[in-house]
Amino acid sequence: MADANVELTRRWFEEVWNQKKTATIHELMDTQCVSHNTSDTGDVLRGPAAFCELQKKLLDAFPDMRITVEEAFGAGDIVAARWSATMHHKGEGLGMPPTGAAIAITGMSMARIRNGKIVENWDEWDKLGMFQTIEAARQKRQMDRKVKYSLM
Repeated sequence: MADANVELTRRWFEEVWNQKKTATIHELMDTQCVSHNTSDTGDVLRGPAAFCELQKKLLDAFPDMRITVEEAFGAGDIVAARWSATMHHKGEGLGMPPTGAAIAITGMSMARIRNGKIVENWDEWDKLGMFQTIEAARQKRQMDRKVKYSLM
């Protein structure tokens, strides 16, 4: 069972994030799934529809997001995964103008899987680092504009 759950977790990251398949969310997530600390705000998400909204928001902000599962292992109905992600801030999905910032983050996820469906998950990822990189790029862009106009 643990091996099948690890494969389901790897499939989740590959299809939901790298291939951007919303249908996989509905296929692999239980309708009553509770997602802890998954969103950019840290809010609890409930069910596939809420997770689809998060996916849409993040992929709008980072359309070239690429996640690599570095390690994954399971015991019973729990799977743990350590992952890394690279992306560029190219959209307004986070409610701010795109900066083009190149972002690299790491994270860890745990999921409880029953009958081939994710019923609960916990995520810890570097939200602060992501937002700091975006803010630094925004400030650099403003400074570059000031310098450009002062040279004219």
